[in-house]
Amino acid sequence: METPAALTPDIWERTPPEAQAYIGTLEARLSALEASVQALREQNGALQERLNQTSRNSSRPPSSDPPHHPRPRRARSGRRRGGQPGHAGHTRTLVPVEEVDEVVVLKPDCCSGCQAPLWGEDARPFRHQVIEIPPIQPVVTEYQWHQLTCPTCGETTRAPWPKGVPSGTYGPRVHAMVALCSGSYRLSKRTTAQVMEDVFRVPMSVGTISQSEKATTEVLAAPVEEARAYVPEQPVAHLDETSWREGVKRAWLWVAVTRLVTVFVVRQSRGGQVAHELLGKRFTGILVTDRYSAYNWYAVRWRQLCWSHLLRDFEAIRGRGGPSEAIGEALLEQAHQMFTWWHRVCAGTLARSTFRSYMTPLRREVERLLKAGSQCGVAKTEGTCREILKRREALWTFVQVEGVEPTNNMAERAIRPGVQWRKGSFGTQSEDGSRFVESMMTVVATLKQQKRNVLDYLIAAHEAALRGEAAPSLLPASDQKSQTAA
Repeated sequence: METPAALTPDIWERTPPEAQAYIGTLEARLSALEASVQALREQNGALQERLNQTSRNSSRPPSSDPPHHPRPRRARSGRRRGGQPGHAGHTRTLVPVEEVDEVVVLKPDCCSGCQAPLWGEDARPFRHQVIEIPPIQPVVTEYQWHQLTCPTCGETTRAPWPKGVPSGTYGPRVHAMVALCSGSYRLSKRTTAQVMEDVFRVPMSVGTISQSEKATTEVLAAPVEEARAYVPEQPVAHLDETSWREGVKRAWLWVAVTRLVTVFVVRQSRGGQVAHELLGKRFTGILVTDRYSAYNWYAVRWRQLCWSHLLRDFEAIRGRGGPSEAIGEALLEQAHQMFTWWHRVCAGTLARSTFRSYMTPLRREVERLLKAGSQCGVAKTEGTCREILKRREALWTFVQVEGVEPTNNMAERAIRPGVQWRKGSFGTQSEDGSRFVESMMTVVATLKQQKRNVLDYLIAAHEAALRGEAAPSLLPASDQKSQTAA
């Protein structure tokens, strides 16, 4: 038996064997207790960190923050609420007189002072316009389809079906309105049916709403596929994903955002193959994402990591205490300074060349702090810092490449309606429902980027399908012309 460190060899030799055995047993128990205490400390630290997680130091949404969680408050500016001096304001522009449905002329008959009669015209009368919605009454057209028997040969002939007439009960505008209510405004099927009956006096069952959604999915299939093929050709793409449900199965809603086109897919995987599917084999642009591993297959030099997510990582580093706290505080200070300069670049008050020169020492300091964090003795902080350092090139792409942003906020904002949809309906119940979500979210987000009217587009798509024509393209007008020329 080895001599205990607390005893000299000569004392240990004079110790009776029974005492040596008992001391050995105590040392083994002490080692086991020390290991248990260390494991409990690590477990307690992990649980305490989870307990302290908020929207500022993790990916949790702000709605999950506890009521007592202190939120940073901005200092009062001293300005009054509302528009500030010099603000142009937003007022409703009067409709031109030639486009008004009815003009009511109001002229005084006599003077309010002496009661003398008045006549003539006011060169610049005060114009007041009232906008009203007329009573909505659906138009019902009945087609009486005759078939007649030839008296000569006995052949029965039915009249040809008119082109552009639906074979079902509802026309293009009804289908478009259903898609707008359920796919853009995210109303439930029952609420959509109620709106159709209460507002438009068109009775529809919940099952009919589902059939209408499926018809819209088929009508939008070609333009949505064209939009997906457009994404890999763009110089910059933002990707993100959020959890979803398809029936009883777990799924994810994915989004790819470019400058003028946004596409969505629902897949039962959160793996990198879905990102491959969205970007295709032809994508050679800059990929902006968070640090999720599904995007690690793409070359680091062509990536940009989201600094909004890094801010949360730095907050978490600061919150762990000890040597980690000082490193996290210093990283946050550097990140806030970077955003201050970046906002000035966006506002046009700081030249990009100057910004690049400012960022050189800041980059060195951030990477120095990350190296210090990877050796600070706090296991979780060390792991986070090492993980970030592996992709340090992807922290600074936005500094050198114009058109690239330091955050993935474009994708975060685009996928937010999907999060609200999931919370309201718990996802979709079938593949058909998922395809409708994909199609409508793609259409709504893309048309919003291009400032095009969603309802007008849906009506045109359904009308084109009735005529046997292709639905309108979701691509920007310039790209449509170039593809047509090609």
